[in-house]
Amino acid sequence: MEFDIVKVQGVDIESHRRLFLAETKFQFIYNKCHDAGWVDVYLFKFNEISIGYGSVWGKDKRENRDTICEFFLDQPFRKYARYIFDQFIKISCAGFVECQTNDTLLASMALESAKNINAEAILFETAFETAFTIPGAQFIKSLSSEDWNAYSIQKDGEIVARGGFIWNYNFPYIDIYYEVKENFRNMGYGTLFMQELKREAYRLNRIPAARCNVKNQASKALLLKAGMRICGYIIIGELI
Repeated sequence: MEFDIVKVQGVDIESHRRLFLAETKFQFIYNKCHDAGWVDVYLFKFNEISIGYGSVWGKDKRENRDTICEFFLDQPFRKYARYIFDQFIKISCAGFVECQTNDTLLASMALESAKNINAEAILFETAFETAFTIPGAQFIKSLSSEDWNAYSIQKDGEIVARGGFIWNYNFPYIDIYYEVKENFRNMGYGTLFMQELKREAYRLNRIPAARCNVKNQASKALLLKAGMRICGYIIIGELI
């Protein structure tokens, strides 16, 4: 079978991206790259009919286009995934593949095609509610709409942790970030803060998600304690 792979504009792959995101039941971190202009996109065609798409971005520098980060095919053509993926590598001249392991189609292509695969980050989804309290600790929302760190935990009038949300992922998911002052770490404030940010996300009609570096054992332990669970990894590999 003969397939065509052509570099196109973002609007040309929108129908396939909508289908991909409809199938996706997790936060897809590369979704933000399209609005930001950080990817080149390619349309996959068979007999002039579009059957899927792929995206390429820069692994280390955003202006580079050396890493496949999206790969989607309509269901009837997924049996040809490896062949089309190999052609995509050649057309895009990509030297790397980066993906979430819960994106099963691209993850399977990465595991089949790449070498020197490494996990860069751990992905978390919400699992259960918690009920932690610290006497005197308050969860505070900033009154300034321009405050990047829009939320804080305060104890006796002192800010001990700051954080908030990153909104530019696929709806309804929202990314949580936080930082606890060094002299207040390992005292339960981070877990309390994560718990309250999760609750705030639901009040905003969003589903909370988070991630951390695979080497960050403290963050991993905090997220698990705060009712999150591991749902995947971000992996990077060299294309053979």
